Amino acid sequence: EALIEREGAHTIAAFIGEPVLGTGGIVPPPVGYWDAIQPILEKHDILLVADEVVTGFGRLGTMFGSEHYGLKPDLITIAKGLTSAYAPLSGSIVSKKMWAVLEQGTDEYGPIGHGWTYSAHPIGAAAGVANLKVLDDLKLMENAGRVGKYLNDHMRDAIGDHPNVGDIRGEGMLCAVEFVADRDTRTFCDPNAKVGPSVAAALLAQGVIGRAMPQGDILGFAPPFCLTESEADEIVAKTKHAIGQVF
Repeated sequence: EALIEREGAHTIAAFIGEPVLGTGGIVPPPVGYWDAIQPILEKHDILLVADEVVTGFGRLGTMFGSEHYGLKPDLITIAKGLTSAYAPLSGSIVSKKMWAVLEQGTDEYGPIGHGWTYSAHPIGAAAGVANLKVLDDLKLMENAGRVGKYLNDHMRDAIGDHPNVGDIRGEGMLCAVEFVADRDTRTFCDPNAKVGPSVAAALLAQGVIGRAMPQGDILGFAPPFCLTESEADEIVAKTKHAIGQVF
């Protein structure tokens, strides 16, 4: 808020954020973060834009990550989760408050022209409709929330006390393991050792895909929503084995 007051709210159009940071390292917000942020934005009439490209359509166990944290964004960006990435499709969802401004502007200044050179593709639209039906029919969002928690909890139980594991974090079907050279001091690993990619390679050799993330020695998991508890156990066991091969 001090930054807003220093710069002037009139210079800030919007605050853009992911409910859970995705490719930045799979970082859930601190407890109370969004509860503190949204009132400040409302106070200064700054729009809240939720980037739901990663968290949207069930990844955290709810349709949108914003729901999970009780957010009421003015605009939501959506993409790959809408079709489970089987076909390219993206879009934006606007709030009633924002839509009312657009309507008023249209009445006052004429139609607001907007569009793209490659939109409304029928295959992408059909894939989106079919995917939403599958999510609902198979209750995959509920499964993502339940089994995702199971995965994160069991990952902590299995490797949480390893001397080279600095953090295990996640929400829903997102899980990250961060490696350190020294657990007590949280010293980073030597970049030349390529610890994250080495663990990911050892995992892949066992048939499990984990992503070595570019922000450091972080191994990220984003399993499909149909994951079972036994498959989550397999991910945990093979992750533990892969870590043992590297350290």
